[in-house]
Amino acid sequence: MSTMWGMTSDIAVHAEDLTKLYGPRRGIEGLTLEVRTGEVMGFLGPNGAGKTTTIRLLLDFLRPTRGRATIFGLDPRRDKATLHRQIGYLPGELAFPGRGRADALLRFFADARGGVPWSQVTELADRLSLDLSRPVHTMSKGNKQKVGLVQAFMHRPALLVLDEPTSGLDPLVQQEFLAMVHDARTAGQTVFMSSHVLAEVQQSADRIAIVRDGRLAAVERVGSLGRRAVRTVEIHFADPVDAAEFDVLPGVSDVTISGPVLRCTVDGRLDPLVKAAARHEVVDLLSAEPDLEETFLSFYYHSEGAGDAARAGA
Repeated sequence: MSTMWGMTSDIAVHAEDLTKLYGPRRGIEGLTLEVRTGEVMGFLGPNGAGKTTTIRLLLDFLRPTRGRATIFGLDPRRDKATLHRQIGYLPGELAFPGRGRADALLRFFADARGGVPWSQVTELADRLSLDLSRPVHTMSKGNKQKVGLVQAFMHRPALLVLDEPTSGLDPLVQQEFLAMVHDARTAGQTVFMSSHVLAEVQQSADRIAIVRDGRLAAVERVGSLGRRAVRTVEIHFADPVDAAEFDVLPGVSDVTISGPVLRCTVDGRLDPLVKAAARHEVVDLLSAEPDLEETFLSFYYHSEGAGDAARAGA
């Protein structure tokens, strides 16, 4: 597969048995994963699951205990100079040097990458409502995050590696960021994006890799996530109902009744619950957004098939 960046590999990122051990504490262990050229892959897991360690290993900021990784078939250590201009990286913890203005800092990054048309920088700044004339050290966390996003995207790299990219951004800017990811994918760029927020990955990714406790738990297409997502549902009826009628429904658990109000947890499809509820007069129905942690706990953390899911999705 040839791209506008001259890359010829169908696989943008390949990790094989990638492992980093910190004494008795495990960073990531036995990670084998492929990110296809031109796809958006979400790298999901709760904080401390090993996401940032994996990213640092892929970019050769950390050396693995064992295993190896390649980017577009190149070695991140040996071919660092070649890959440097092909990768846009947003670290999870931003620390910008000096006390200069944002535009001066971004010109420095542009020069370090061999030159970037300034119009590409200002276009991104406008999309994110970032004032380039402000000193970076005076900025809020959200505005510093915008500077980080601009420097990652501005040279239109073949691969974007983004560690918790929406951290500190307000909801409107988060949506603009997701639009930027969509545009990057349309342009043929590859995006590897870590997050603990299920909703943003559902909106932007083709596939997701899920990590827990330093290990890969599953690789899935995003479309299958909703069928496994755990929701908390509350239904207000006109009259009291019998819990036994709902306890037996597939995927429904933790049923509690308080007068005419039913509360329960739904793992998977809502359809059986909705059809059972429709036999009564429904006054109101509230469904909380699927929670990533609950999804992990209900399926990926305790499923004996998690390893099979990883192999099938990969």
